[in-house]
Amino acid sequence: MSNTWKGVFPAVTTKFKEDFSLDYAGTQKGIEAQLKAGVHGIITTGTLGEASTLSYAEKQEVLRIAVETVNGKVPVLMGVAQNTTLEACHAVEEGQVNGADGFMILPAMLYAADRRETITHFREVAGASGKPLMIYNNPVSYKVDCTVDMLEELADEDMFVAIKESSDDVRRITDIVNRLGDRYDLFTGVDNLAMESLLMGATGWVAGLVCAFPEETVAIYNLIQSGRISEARDIYRWFKPLLDLDVNVKLVQNIKLAEVAVGLGTETTRPPRLPLVGSERENVLRVIRTALDNRPDVSDYV
Repeated sequence: MSNTWKGVFPAVTTKFKEDFSLDYAGTQKGIEAQLKAGVHGIITTGTLGEASTLSYAEKQEVLRIAVETVNGKVPVLMGVAQNTTLEACHAVEEGQVNGADGFMILPAMLYAADRRETITHFREVAGASGKPLMIYNNPVSYKVDCTVDMLEELADEDMFVAIKESSDDVRRITDIVNRLGDRYDLFTGVDNLAMESLLMGATGWVAGLVCAFPEETVAIYNLIQSGRISEARDIYRWFKPLLDLDVNVKLVQNIKLAEVAVGLGTETTRPPRLPLVGSERENVLRVIRTALDNRPDVSDYV
């Protein structure tokens, strides 16, 4: 399958009303801000999109909102993280009907599958999909590591076009490139390893803090692609304390609080997640306020 994904793909948050129902207008507003900043794709219903709290029908509805909002400007990928292989196959089948340009797929949730089971899961989903797939590797959070050996084994399946590499080991980027060259579009999925990964061969960034700071995220990517490393590094160093908020069990609450600070959302999360309180909230707000007080002008780079 001929496909090229590269650039900044925000893993967008899902917006909720006070009664925890889906907030169509709020979700749309967040996506529109990303498009205005020049992102290269949109990913719905990932971890940051609170997929674990969404019903099957709601995940499809969030996808439809994104597809309608994007209106063909960039690819829209739907995150697929289901408990069973059969559910994942159904999700990609219906997602195609609802306009997805592709899917970001994880191993089955809850059960920590072994190598054979993980490869079988991915192949079954590929067989159900008529759209390209990004394999999301996050052994830190999901306890299953899709190794370089496994990626090599899966390379014969044309539906697999990209990898979101979130092993938290930037050396994995080089290992994948050395073994597989440009077989896959290679994305970094760890915000505070993004520049390091892009310099070592990643061609894209599935980003989190981009939800609140889209211009800065796009600027870093554009500058690196232009070889303007020193300028990109300066922005990245400013960004780093914010990016650290993504590498945290409460990344959703952290990033939604950042969205509030820039007028792009609310703190509402679905239980069991609750908005931050007390010193934890103040510490995150301190990082956000410091960043806003020293925010660089990136208007020339986006």
